[in-house]
Amino acid sequence: MLLWRTALTAALVCGIGLLPWLSRTDPALTVLRARSADRDATPETLRAIRDRLGLDDGPLRLLGRWLGGLLTGDPGTSWVSGSAVLPAVVQALGASLLLMAGALAVAAVTAAAVCAPALRLGARGRLAGRGPGGSGAAVLVALPEFLVASVLASVVGVQWGVLPALGWYGPQWMVLPSLALGLPAGAVLGRMLDDLLPGAFAEPWARAAAARGIAPGSVARQAVRRCVPGLLPNLGLFVVGLTGGAVAVEQIFDIPGLGRLTLQAALAQDLPVLQTGTLALVLLAAAAGALARVAARLLIGPALRDGALHSLHRPGPPARRALPLLYGGLLAAVVGFGLPRDPLALDTLARLQGPSAAHPFGTDALGRDLLARVSHGALTTLGTALAVSAAALATGAVLGLLPRLSGPLVDTVSAVPPVLAGLLVAGVAGSGPWTPAVAVTVVAWAPLAAHTSSLVRQERATTHLAATRALGAGDWYLLRHEVLPAVLPPVVRHALLRLPGVALSLAALGFLGLGAQPPSPDWGLLLAENQPYAERAPWAVLFPAAALALLGALAVTAAGGVRLPRRRSRDTAPAPGAAASAPRPRGSVPAARRGATAADRPGALVSGRAAPGVEER
Repeated sequence: MLLWRTALTAALVCGIGLLPWLSRTDPALTVLRARSADRDATPETLRAIRDRLGLDDGPLRLLGRWLGGLLTGDPGTSWVSGSAVLPAVVQALGASLLLMAGALAVAAVTAAAVCAPALRLGARGRLAGRGPGGSGAAVLVALPEFLVASVLASVVGVQWGVLPALGWYGPQWMVLPSLALGLPAGAVLGRMLDDLLPGAFAEPWARAAAARGIAPGSVARQAVRRCVPGLLPNLGLFVVGLTGGAVAVEQIFDIPGLGRLTLQAALAQDLPVLQTGTLALVLLAAAAGALARVAARLLIGPALRDGALHSLHRPGPPARRALPLLYGGLLAAVVGFGLPRDPLALDTLARLQGPSAAHPFGTDALGRDLLARVSHGALTTLGTALAVSAAALATGAVLGLLPRLSGPLVDTVSAVPPVLAGLLVAGVAGSGPWTPAVAVTVVAWAPLAAHTSSLVRQERATTHLAATRALGAGDWYLLRHEVLPAVLPPVVRHALLRLPGVALSLAALGFLGLGAQPPSPDWGLLLAENQPYAERAPWAVLFPAAALALLGALAVTAAGGVRLPRRRSRDTAPAPGAAASAPRPRGSVPAARRGATAADRPGALVSGRAAPGVEER
């Protein structure tokens, strides 16, 4: 495991070290433009830069010198600023860790608010029969971080003057960027926790505690503790994402964080800074993954070892089909009304006009119809996002079944922000319309693989699986008929929750010049292009954001319909490979097939003692 993790880290660092040569550009020219854009790139100037940086020695020698200096604690000096790399990376990492801590606090509060209805009903024993949660968190899931950051900075920071909007000088400067990062992350975590709570409240200990009159708050706390191990791997990935992937928020609020430093070094091809910053992200990802695994073992380690867990994924009630149809109909209506319009037609006399009969969504800064651009952008944005999400789901589900192989790979891939992945893909394959799709697919499967591995590990430690195995069922039978039917629905729901984020990542990479270029009507480009006019023409940002929020609501409500199907009592033969058993009455189902004991039935009680950690009132 350690050897595999080391090899992956070395491959990533070496790939970044070769980035200037893979991108087929002269590193000396890029460094010159980063240092002084007005200076002429004469052959003499470029030759002097190459001699000073040792570029003629080749990438392998440069990489060797960097690794040698790293062993002595000196990763070199910046090619652009000429300052030492290590102090700059350490300072940026400290700022990013502080921002990450604030964002995690906001995410925890947001997740608690999302799960509050389920906790309140479950603690009182009234969660049974509850359908999938509403779509209130869908807006937070779908809103892009840079848009939330821009609104908070301009409205709260500038217009209201309540909190500082720019800089990084104390705790007050942490509030707005922490809100911009923590609200979407907390909404995703809250939806995932809300998905697990019904199974926790249906376990025997929760029913026994409710029957004995245990305080609802104690039952709710233990239910959260029961569900947290399934979320810990993704929580570790959020830690890395909030540190290295907060590039847009750090840019807007002028925060000297590690994500911003790494992106600037990648654009300037400042290899010493880029390699050191990436290595810091990889080490942070490995540490976060290790802490998540240790915490999971501390919480439910004995139950995993003894196979004493109950499955949290049970057949659910029928999903509400009205909401997905409503949101899907609204989105289809927007696309249908806008397709006949020309998204590229310019009208300089109609710049930044408000909504009207001629332009229902108004116009942008060039006089183009926003309804047409939103509608035409939906075709490319949604189509590519669906394809990327499907590929990420398939890859994550398969690799999640192989935790020894995928664990170190997830820790390494999760340390690479989508922007940096886009630069690497563009360096290898060149910039093109499919570059963002490949780059996002490279990193989008990691959260799904971590989620799959966590759920599989817990499902294999359940009592009904142990009983089925005791009857002689083989591994293949258990995987097909027990593990996959319980694990795949929540992973599919997780993939749908991330669909709006995938669409945003694709558009953000296109805006950086790694894919579709203006005047393409991609949704992310619409938001980025119209962001400077948010105060003067708020509709230019409001309607593209509303379309994205509508996509999020559709994804969240559709995710609620992916449920584990109910099992019917059948007069079936024993599982393939099962030992012969005595005849049973017609219509009966063995306990191993039911996956339940007497204590699992509604109204049944277990031992008179309360579950461990649950206090009697």
